[in-house]
Amino acid sequence: MKDKVAIVCGSSRGMGKAIAAKFIELGAKVVMVSRNEERLLSAMREITSKAVEKGDRTAVKRALAIPGDVTKKEDIERVVKETIEEFGTVHILVNNTGGPPAGYFEDFDDNDWLSAINLTLMSVVRFIRLVAPYMKKQKYGRIVNITSMSVKQPIDNLILSNTVRLAVVGLSKTLALQWAKYGITINNIAPGPIYTERIKELSWARASKEGISYEEALQRWIREVPAGRFGEPEEVAELAAFLASEKAGYITGTTIQIDGGAIKFVL
Repeated sequence: MKDKVAIVCGSSRGMGKAIAAKFIELGAKVVMVSRNEERLLSAMREITSKAVEKGDRTAVKRALAIPGDVTKKEDIERVVKETIEEFGTVHILVNNTGGPPAGYFEDFDDNDWLSAINLTLMSVVRFIRLVAPYMKKQKYGRIVNITSMSVKQPIDNLILSNTVRLAVVGLSKTLALQWAKYGITINNIAPGPIYTERIKELSWARASKEGISYEEALQRWIREVPAGRFGEPEEVAELAAFLASEKAGYITGTTIQIDGGAIKFVL
């Protein structure tokens, strides 16, 4: 990934941060995006400092933090514009956002559904629309969408995520078929229970809904995983790095789970 230019969304913490760190380690120029500017700058400083400690003195010049809210079209346009101004092109796009709120069908009105679509689907559509011309022109691109195991096995109280994330899978498969001729691959990663802020938020929601303790809610996730533990963000980052690399040029249109065996289906 040396000198490849990557945009990594949601990279101030969790899986996005781990992915950005891995890309820096592999020599990429990384644009880190998050709506929380303070946390984003802190994450960038942490990542580059660790890289420098390991002897990578160019890491500071290869990382760029751009605060932006992926639910806002103008912010996405600004992120891509500033990326091009700084690095000249985009080779890799990692779409990664927080998920819609937990709840059941009866809990949500039209505004909730439209917000979920704007966050989870339209952010992906808008980013892809803006980076695609550069990828097509250079005959090279890697798009990786971080989705959820819910696209393969619905999660009981995540009706919004179960529904809208599947739209991202449909979009990705369609574009993968159409754009393979340009050297562009598009794949999805479907994480199971990964120990991030999102899993903590969902656990608090489950605890409140079911009248159980937070610790019990966490244990219920683990009981559903044959591996007997949460996954780590760095494990997701390893998979993302492979899919975003030159070595994965013959893999496109796939949705790969990383879940410790939690998904029960055969294929």
